[in-house]
Amino acid sequence: QVQLMESGGGSVQAGGSLRLSCTTSGITYRRAWFRQAPGKEREGVAFIFRDGSGEWYSDSVKGRFTISQDRARNTLYLDMNILKPEDTAMYYCAATSRPISRDTWHNWREYGDWGQGTQVTVAS
Repeated sequence: QVQLMESGGGSVQAGGSLRLSCTTSGITYRRAWFRQAPGKEREGVAFIFRDGSGEWYSDSVKGRFTISQDRARNTLYLDMNILKPEDTAMYYCAATSRPISRDTWHNWREYGDWGQGTQVTVAS
C-alpha cells in the first residue's frame, strides 16, 4: 500500500502564497490534490500523471494553483498563489491505480490512498 504524507500548510493573508508537498512511499502513476472545508464535500483541486502526459485543475483554482512533481524524490507539489479565504480547507494528497480521465479525476471515490492532510487557512 502506498503511503502519502503532506506538509507545507499554514496560515496566510489573502493574496499570499503557499507550497504544499506530498512525499510518497511507493511509485504512483496518478496523483491529485483534494481539499475539504468544514461541512463541505471533498473537492478535487488538481491532478497529474506521473509521466507528465497531462494535468487538470478545478475551475476554482485554475490560473492560481500549479501541480508539479519531482519524480526522483517521488514528491508531489501544489503551488498556491493569490490565495483567497475560500481556499481555506484541509488539503489532501491522493493516489490511485484506477484509470482516470478528465471526467473522473475530481471524484474522491476514485482514489484509494490518502495522506493525513495539511491545513491551509487564508485570512481576509
